[in-house]
Amino acid sequence: MNKLFILVFVFIFSSGFSQEKKRDNPLVGLVLSGGGAKGLAHIGVLKTLDSLGVRVDYVAGTSMGAVVGALYASGYTGNQLDSIVRSTSFELLISDKVPRNSKTFYERKNAEKYALTLPFNKFKIQLPSSISKGQNVFNLLSKLTIGVSGIDNFQKLPIPFYCIATDIQTGEQVVLDKGNLAQAIAASSALPTLFQPVKLENKLLMDGGITNNFPIEGLLTKNLDYIIGVDVQDDLFQHEDLNSASNIMLQINNFRALENLKEKSRLSDIYIKPDVTDFSIISFNESEQIIEEGQKEALRFLDKLSSIANAQEFKKISLELPNYNEINIKKIRVSGLEKYTSSYVRGKLRFRNGETISYEDVGKGVNNLVATNNFDSFLYKFTPIGDRYDFNAQLVEAKNTAFIRFGLHYDQLFNSAVLLNLTKKQLLLKNDVLSIDFIFGDSPRYNFDYYIDKGFYWSIGVNSNYNLIKDNINPSFFNNNDFAGSEKVDVSISDLTNQFFIETLVQKDLSIKVGVELKKLKISSKDNFFNPLQLNTDSYVFEDSNFFSMIGAIKFDTFDDKFYPKTGTFVEGNAQLFLSSTGMNADNSQFSYLKLNIAKAFSVFENWSFVFGAQSGVKIGSTKIKSLDFGLGGYAYNNINNYFSFFGYDYFSLSGDSFTKTYATIDYELFNNHHINASLNFANIGDNIFLESEWMEVLNYSGYSVGYGLETFFGPIEIKYNWSPDTSYSAYLINFGYWF
Repeated sequence: MNKLFILVFVFIFSSGFSQEKKRDNPLVGLVLSGGGAKGLAHIGVLKTLDSLGVRVDYVAGTSMGAVVGALYASGYTGNQLDSIVRSTSFELLISDKVPRNSKTFYERKNAEKYALTLPFNKFKIQLPSSISKGQNVFNLLSKLTIGVSGIDNFQKLPIPFYCIATDIQTGEQVVLDKGNLAQAIAASSALPTLFQPVKLENKLLMDGGITNNFPIEGLLTKNLDYIIGVDVQDDLFQHEDLNSASNIMLQINNFRALENLKEKSRLSDIYIKPDVTDFSIISFNESEQIIEEGQKEALRFLDKLSSIANAQEFKKISLELPNYNEINIKKIRVSGLEKYTSSYVRGKLRFRNGETISYEDVGKGVNNLVATNNFDSFLYKFTPIGDRYDFNAQLVEAKNTAFIRFGLHYDQLFNSAVLLNLTKKQLLLKNDVLSIDFIFGDSPRYNFDYYIDKGFYWSIGVNSNYNLIKDNINPSFFNNNDFAGSEKVDVSISDLTNQFFIETLVQKDLSIKVGVELKKLKISSKDNFFNPLQLNTDSYVFEDSNFFSMIGAIKFDTFDDKFYPKTGTFVEGNAQLFLSSTGMNADNSQFSYLKLNIAKAFSVFENWSFVFGAQSGVKIGSTKIKSLDFGLGGYAYNNINNYFSFFGYDYFSLSGDSFTKTYATIDYELFNNHHINASLNFANIGDNIFLESEWMEVLNYSGYSVGYGLETFFGPIEIKYNWSPDTSYSAYLINFGYWF
């Protein structure tokens, strides 16, 4: 009642006072409410104000109203804001997705394997504080406000400005009218559960709409002649509309906001309420229609607005956008570090004191650091020093160093599988990671990693993994001489591989790896083909040996996406020298394998992408071992040993000690995350094919596929129909989820 009394009093007082203070050149205030994507309607209103020549002398806003209002107060026109919205990918912005090329090889592997990651602390699983850290949003806001980054007092902006945030520790509203503009509006628009709180001046701040979604009170004290209020808040939902998490969250927030809105709206001289009821707070994909609703509603007040514009005789001039290709960094300052060093942060940012770079490079550097997941928050600001900028970064180190990760997968080789991963960072050292995968399903497996990451210095790693494959395979695949012409039988392949290696990054996307490997490989069958009388005897064993070898690898990967690349190059070369073996092949001489895979992805037309590649392998040295030969057939990303995909042939259909393969894929993104693609591949495989003069001219095997793919948070869902004109073989291939 006290708040209501004060508002009524202020309304009566301001109404009476405003009638006496009208000037020939009237001053206009503008208040913009919050409302998520609905707040894009503010841009439509601003476009109308600009077209009529209305000069705005003060701006106040909350949440999305703070974002739009702050940019307008910085000098942008309504049309410029419209253009910014049209060129922005809100899906990328909100999801906080870090570009693949900003991630280390380790982080790429995690992002392309695990569907869900949860913090794990004191043997308790914790839910994350938000869906997104809001880093991409902050990066964009920082870029758009760099022209006024030297202004700490928002009263000195081209248009004076303030916005509202909520202190989540006390529940009180906080008026933000000084400091760094990008940080202030990031705090005001940090929607609960979607974005994490923003720490400013030892306060944890969130969406201002929680406490004041129509912050008109401050404008009433600014000696303004007119106040234009733009309200995109929803009324309370009815029972049938409370059917989504976003609507329920909005309903809870609106209880308090709507309590005083009726009285607040009367404090506006012009109250504009665009009809955005058909949109939700996350309808960013309908931005054009929402902006049009703002324009449409503002034009209902054409006479009043024109009258004000005629009295002001003003025309807003478009802001000259800063040159983001020329940012000279005078000095980098980093604060908030305890576990990590300033040199570590600078190394990830990859720009130095005195260097001139583009804002795109700044964004890449920030993404490089964020991709490590070693920091919960990374706020920064540019402070102009003459024609240069100091880069001042405030980091909050991640408190959680233990995680539980999950994954789901199905394919026709490994069948159904559930992945449970335990990861612990900083177990023994500040830069080490221990990770172990437990894979449950039709083919139980595990993968253990311990890695000491030293970046561009030599890193140290230990890996142990066990794979089990059960499939119908022609036994001639493992021994061409003894079983030529045999039918397929049930075969079990168990592979336990242990590696110790050192690795270094020559460049961010180029790594070199050397090490040693101990492998235990067993291939056997209990099929009646080998036991026609069904006697209680051991299974037939094709292979049961231990192999010791030296390994070397070089990898260059700039693909923008592992599964549906549009740009980039991929090169991977592997060399393996087998020094000794025990078991069935104890008397075997030394031999080695060389493998190379090269691929190039590019886009020519919008939504169309092409991938062309070549793959090859050769055994050097004489050996009777067939179990480690190359094999082609089927479709998989998690190939073991020397088995590789090949459309048009079933798994383990083609084998030999050497092969060459070419392949190509054309992909069309029908609409967001939905893909239609077609592939072709040709190969020559057999024994000693490179000794033949026509090995490149004669590609004996060919296959094709057409399919549909859908990108989801747990990985791609793919259905492919593949066939070969060489044989009568044709089949559907199904993949569900990330490969592991």
